[in-house]
Amino acid sequence: MDHDRDFGVLVGRAFQRMVAELHAHLAEAGFAALGQSLGFAIKEVAAAGADGLTTARLAARMGVTHQGAAKAVDEMVAAGYVRRVPDPQDGRSKRLVLTDHGRALLAAGHAFHQDYERRLADRVGPEHVAAAREVLAAMRGMEAPREEAATGRAPRPLI
Repeated sequence: MDHDRDFGVLVGRAFQRMVAELHAHLAEAGFAALGQSLGFAIKEVAAAGADGLTTARLAARMGVTHQGAAKAVDEMVAAGYVRRVPDPQDGRSKRLVLTDHGRALLAAGHAFHQDYERRLADRVGPEHVAAAREVLAAMRGMEAPREEAATGRAPRPLI
C-alpha cells in the first residue's frame, strides 16, 4: 500500500493540517498559542459551567496527573483564559472558571470548526462529511475499551 494513502497516515495528516489552520485562525484573531491538551482542558472547564471544577477533577477528566493538570492550569491562567476562584464547599480548594477571554477563545474556535466543515462539505459534499463523521466516531469507539484497560483511564480527545 502506498504510504501516503495509508488510512492512519491520512487521518493523522488531515488532523495536523486542521490543527495548523485552527492555530493560525486563532492567532489572527489575537489569541495566544495553545497546545492540543490546553484546548481540551479549556473545553472541560467550559463544560463545568459557572460552578467550575477543581484541578484534581480536571486531571481526572484529562487522564493526566494532578501535576500535569496544574501545569496546564497555570498556562491557561497566565494566558487569561481561566481564573481560579474560591471553592464554596472547601476553603482549601480553588475552582477553575472561564474568563470572558476564554469564552471568546471558544467562540472563535467554534466558528473556525463550523467554517472548516462548511468548506469541506463544499469540496466533497455534505454526505461525505457526514460519513466521515460516522467513521471517525466509530474509530474513536473501537479503541476506547482497549485503551482504558491498558492505561486505567478513558482516552482523551486531542482538541
